[in-house]
Amino acid sequence: MKKKLYLIHTINQFMDMIYNPFAKPFLEANEDFEIFNIADDSLLPQTLQAGKLTESVAKRIMHYALAAESNGADGIMVTCTSVNEAAAYARKFVNVPMINIDEPVAKKCVDTGTKIGILATLPTSPIATLRLINEEATRQGKMIEPIIKVVDGAFDILCSGDHARHDELVREALYELAKEVDVITFAQISMSRVQHDDPGVPLFKIGASGFDAIKALMEK
Repeated sequence: MKKKLYLIHTINQFMDMIYNPFAKPFLEANEDFEIFNIADDSLLPQTLQAGKLTESVAKRIMHYALAAESNGADGIMVTCTSVNEAAAYARKFVNVPMINIDEPVAKKCVDTGTKIGILATLPTSPIATLRLINEEATRQGKMIEPIIKVVDGAFDILCSGDHARHDELVREALYELAKEVDVITFAQISMSRVQHDDPGVPLFKIGASGFDAIKALMEK
């Protein structure tokens, strides 16, 4: 019997930004898995409007996780960085492995450097990413210096369909940030498909690493 992985999405563009570039290759490489999607495209707009994760959004994600578990999920992954704290909260109430897709990159960043760049196209994403990085730094007993850069407007440009302009803005910001830090992480999976030259420092992207991490937990 195939293992059931449920993905919880917060945007209606999840097929283009998440499923096709990351979930499909994962399924092709792991024929003993199947993926089901739960999408609520009110979650990210409400988080952006509040400027942070709200209790209402966190509760809904918890309920979606419980619904996935009741439907036979063997693992659950939330695919939005901005609400990663909700995944940490919800997994207290389910009895199957559950992570947020960006959790693995936080550990890799802290393992790799001390001056950590966080590049985002939404204002709520780096706040959530920084929380994970700070938690990992505390676990490791390591002092870090985070530097956040937000490419204002780029996410809206991407959602409008102008991928080329979005990618150009991200590349420009990436090369500038790389001059200031030891390591960089993209704070959103929507940025991970951007093609770029070597920035000169290690760069960690959200996406495949999350699928690898939930797979490892589901196979324990």
